[in-house]
Amino acid sequence: EALREAMVEEMRRDDHVFLIGEEVAEYNGAYKVSQGMLDEFGPRRVVDTPISEAGFAGLGIGAAMYGLRPIVEFMSWSFCLVAADQIINNAPKMLYMSGGQYSVPMVFRGNNGAGGQLGSTHSWSVESMFSNIPGVKIAIPATPRDAKGLLKSAIRDDDPVFFLESEQLLGMGAHGDRDFSVYLKGRWAPPAPEENGEFLIRFGEAEIKKAGTDCTIVAAGRPV
Repeated sequence: EALREAMVEEMRRDDHVFLIGEEVAEYNGAYKVSQGMLDEFGPRRVVDTPISEAGFAGLGIGAAMYGLRPIVEFMSWSFCLVAADQIINNAPKMLYMSGGQYSVPMVFRGNNGAGGQLGSTHSWSVESMFSNIPGVKIAIPATPRDAKGLLKSAIRDDDPVFFLESEQLLGMGAHGDRDFSVYLKGRWAPPAPEENGEFLIRFGEAEIKKAGTDCTIVAAGRPV
């Protein structure tokens, strides 16, 4: 619900934003993240694709170069290597290779890491492999609060963002995130930071979970 709210709010705010991927429309998403979005935004902005990561990742890059803001969903990040040329060679390098003429403002998002009753071909954690690719930003939510605030920032960013979501966190409710979010009247109502009434988490700023004096532990994501 937090992921969906982020996408819906940004699509209402900016008609250049659209969602594309396998089963995102008619089936409401393989994990129901995009439930109801086709009804609200229609088939031109919530787009079902063939099973071809290379095809729809490349389509998204072209759309971004022409000024749109695609959200490309990989059903699993384990499948992303089918589109390796697009996500490693094309999207991150286009701004540099075009001398600043073409930015690629888009989000690649989907499930990352181990899932329930899935084989190893569906369970890869890809962040360590992609962390050294210049030109791309990586966001890994650890809570519903992170998911909403980071995804909204990712959609607004002018660089390509890899948004890595743990399948095992998709069922997390407010009870599992009580220190970081409040679930109010069917909507996520996270505490600060807020900008003009909107909830955004800026990239590049660590959140201090617990202050101390003797050591620093730096972590990303959430162990599951």
